[in-house]
Amino acid sequence: MSNKLSVVLVHGAFVDGSGWQAVHTLLSDDGYEVLIVQNPTITLEGDVAATERAIVAARHPVVLVGHSYGGAVVTEAGDNPKVKVIAYIAAFVPDAGESVAALNEAPAEAGESKAPVLPPVDGYLVVDPVQFPEAFAADVEPATTRFMAAAQLPWWLGAATAPVTRVGWRAKPTFYLVTKADKMVPPSAQRRMAERAGARRSEIDSSHAAMLSRPTEVAAFISAAAEAVA
Repeated sequence: MSNKLSVVLVHGAFVDGSGWQAVHTLLSDDGYEVLIVQNPTITLEGDVAATERAIVAARHPVVLVGHSYGGAVVTEAGDNPKVKVIAYIAAFVPDAGESVAALNEAPAEAGESKAPVLPPVDGYLVVDPVQFPEAFAADVEPATTRFMAAAQLPWWLGAATAPVTRVGWRAKPTFYLVTKADKMVPPSAQRRMAERAGARRSEIDSSHAAMLSRPTEVAAFISAAAEAVA
């Protein structure tokens, strides 16, 4: 099926689409058409529009993949009839009327951590640069995570608080990859959201940045989700 499917990869907040590079290479080598979305992360509406442009550009039925905040984006865009399956990686999975900010209000369980996001400045959010390497990608080489901390893409507060209006996971096969060592989105919250969405769940011993630290496993997870199209 790989040469008859397109994979659309949607990044989350504070980063850009370059984090998908290794996964892109692996999936492309397996015969998938792979498209990378570059979200402005200023409005949810704008990020959904960017994703839908990629869906329109795809040559085949789409496996839509979202990481972190990108989960809200693919929840909306997943309603597109060209999308055949939705895959979430360490992602927020809102229902209608919910925002990422609202989902993030749930307390972490004992031993878990939540994202060390600084108070907004001029309406934009960033992760504390000092804590970013450990919180976002503790299992990625320090030189890379220090650069990621310095190169953060600020996230507009409005995108975080915007409620979802369309819910693709209610009508599409859904998969979820839990990152068990996550210090940005608590694993317990990931499991709750996956269960509510009726997602087929897998787990990996990874930080939030699984596509960087465990690209082979992430690509395999996406390929497994693609098999649902058949």
